[in-house]
Amino acid sequence: MLDTNVRRVFARAVTGVRYPPNATTAAERRLARELLPEDEPTAARWAAASMELGALVCTAKNETCPRCPIAGECAWRLAGKPEHDGPPRRGQTYAGTDRQVRGKLLAVLREASAPVPQAALDRVWHEPVQRARALDGLVSDGLVEPLSGGLYRLPLG
Repeated sequence: MLDTNVRRVFARAVTGVRYPPNATTAAERRLARELLPEDEPTAARWAAASMELGALVCTAKNETCPRCPIAGECAWRLAGKPEHDGPPRRGQTYAGTDRQVRGKLLAVLREASAPVPQAALDRVWHEPVQRARALDGLVSDGLVEPLSGGLYRLPLG
């Protein structure tokens, strides 16, 4: 599964279009595999950085190219930021989704200066099954590192 923010970064930076297709394509999955570093620690940092870039800098509506670390190589920016000419964009439901929960969990970890106890993560979302599923997904994607004693942190860079 490719995160929406990562798909947007790849669409702009590599293929030079404003938005990715409405549904994830085989070409996008192939591109993601080609760009992913081979060693696992670097791949985990790359995945987290790509998500953060799309969430904070290369946003859907208000991108901030002057803050972007890859602006000099971005195919979309270099092409003059052409407008979207594909099918109409669908509005994406966000509230209540696993994606929202993942974002809330990552925000807690991003703001922490030390490993975070499970109890702190438990406070960000009321539904325990969905919260656990989101945290498990972040761990399996290499975006969160579980530590002994029920602590969690972002992978060290």
